[in-house]
Amino acid sequence: MHIHTLENWQHNHDFSVRNDKGERRTKYVLILTAITMIVEIIAGSIFGSMALLADGWHMGTHVAAFMITIFAYRYARKHADNPAYAFGTGKVSVLGGFASAIALAVVALVMLIESMQRIVDPHTIHFNEAIAVASLGLFINIVSAFLLKDDHHHHHEHSHEHHHHDHNLRAAYMHVLADALTSLLAIIALVSGKYFGWNWLDPVMGIVGAIIITRWSYGLLKQTSPILLDGSIEEEYQSAITKTIEEDSDNRVSDIHIWKVGANHYAAIISLVTRYPKSTEYYKGLLNDFHKLSHTTIEVNVCEGDLCVIPDATST
Repeated sequence: MHIHTLENWQHNHDFSVRNDKGERRTKYVLILTAITMIVEIIAGSIFGSMALLADGWHMGTHVAAFMITIFAYRYARKHADNPAYAFGTGKVSVLGGFASAIALAVVALVMLIESMQRIVDPHTIHFNEAIAVASLGLFINIVSAFLLKDDHHHHHEHSHEHHHHDHNLRAAYMHVLADALTSLLAIIALVSGKYFGWNWLDPVMGIVGAIIITRWSYGLLKQTSPILLDGSIEEEYQSAITKTIEEDSDNRVSDIHIWKVGANHYAAIISLVTRYPKSTEYYKGLLNDFHKLSHTTIEVNVCEGDLCVIPDATST
C-alpha cells in the first residue's frame, strides 16, 4: 500500500477569474444604475419621451445584468474547490457574460418594438423635463464607465501576456457603454425635437440604439458561446502541439482534444503511440512553451510487435 502523498501528482482545478476590485466597483455601478433607472422610467412616463423610457428600461436590464455579474463572482469563488465541478468553476464568469448578452438582446428588441409603435402613434413630449432627466442619466453612465474602465483595461492589457479575459467584467462594462449610448441618443432626439420640431427623431433614435445594442450583444455572444460549448483551440496552436510531440522520437498523436475550462485556461487530453515510451512528465515537459495549457492529461500507448507500423512523423 502506498504511504506517499499524492499532492505532487494532483491537478489544481481552480480556473475561476478572481477580480475583487471589479466586483466591488460593479456593486457601486449597480446602485447608481438602479436609482437612475427608477427616475428615468417615472420621468419618461410622465413627460412622454420614448427615448427616455427606452433608456430607463435599458437600465433595468443592466441592473439585472450587474446582479448576474456579482453573483457569478461570488459563486465561482465559493465553489472553486467543489468536487461536483469536474474542472472547477472557471466557466461561471463566462456564463455570466453570456446571460448579460441575452439581456442586451432582449432590451434591444423591446426598444425596437416600442419605438416603432411611437412612430405610428406619436405622443406629446415635455422636452425640458425629459432633457434634464436624460442628462442626469448620461452623467451617471459616465461615472459608472469610469468606475469600471480602469479595472477593465487593466485586465485587458494583462491578457496580452497571460491570456486573461474576464468576460463577466467585460459584459458589465459593455452594459454601461450601452447605457451611455442610449442616454446620448435620447438627448440628441429631445434637443432636436425642442428646437427644430423633429419629434419623429425621438423614436428613430430608439431604433438606432436598438440596432447598435444588438450588435454589441452579438459580439459578446460570439465570444462566450464557443467557451460554453467546449470549442477547440485555434487549429494552428493545436497543430503546433502535435508537431512538437511527433518531432520527438517516433511519437505519433492518435487523439487530441483541447478546450477552455475557464475564461483564461485551456485543458488538453492527448493520446500518443510510440515504440519507446517515456514517463508522462517527459511528454508534458515537451509542451512547457505552450502557456495556454493549464491542465494537461497524457495517455501513452506502447506499440509492440510486427503489426505495429508507425509512419515517420515527417513523411507525407
